[in-house]
Amino acid sequence: MKPADEHRIHQLFEVSVWLKGAHALIECVGGILLYAVTTETVASWVNMFTQEELIEDPNDFIASHLSRMAAEFSVASKEFYAFYLLSHGLIKLFLVVGLLRGKLWSYPASLAALGAFMVYQVYRYSYTHSPGLLALTVFDAIVMWLIWQEWKAVRRHMAG
Repeated sequence: MKPADEHRIHQLFEVSVWLKGAHALIECVGGILLYAVTTETVASWVNMFTQEELIEDPNDFIASHLSRMAAEFSVASKEFYAFYLLSHGLIKLFLVVGLLRGKLWSYPASLAALGAFMVYQVYRYSYTHSPGLLALTVFDAIVMWLIWQEWKAVRRHMAG
């Protein structure tokens, strides 16, 4: 690979890892918030955010869907999502720190973790058909390719 191409891939790698880190922080904050609030508070917030839209258009797909989800949001669901967000975020933060520091263990560990997350996302997509899950899975696939390219470059530089 040409040095200019390798440099561009490295830059894209760094940007994607920083974006993954930002997403991981958001997941951690979201998980902590979910642990801290009651299901009634979640329903209240959703109702507050969707109320005007539902008054304007009672058939608004997104607002009515969110409102229905909030009404059915159980304590068990809240705890699952809180745990999922926090654990997912912490794992990604740990891996992001390793990748940004160039730790060799972090490349295969990141590939394995992202691969597992992608399998779960595709599984969830088969039930929800959420475009967000699909977009996240595509982004994760791109990040995996960049991690793989970066790992090859790091190993090549270490050998040479």
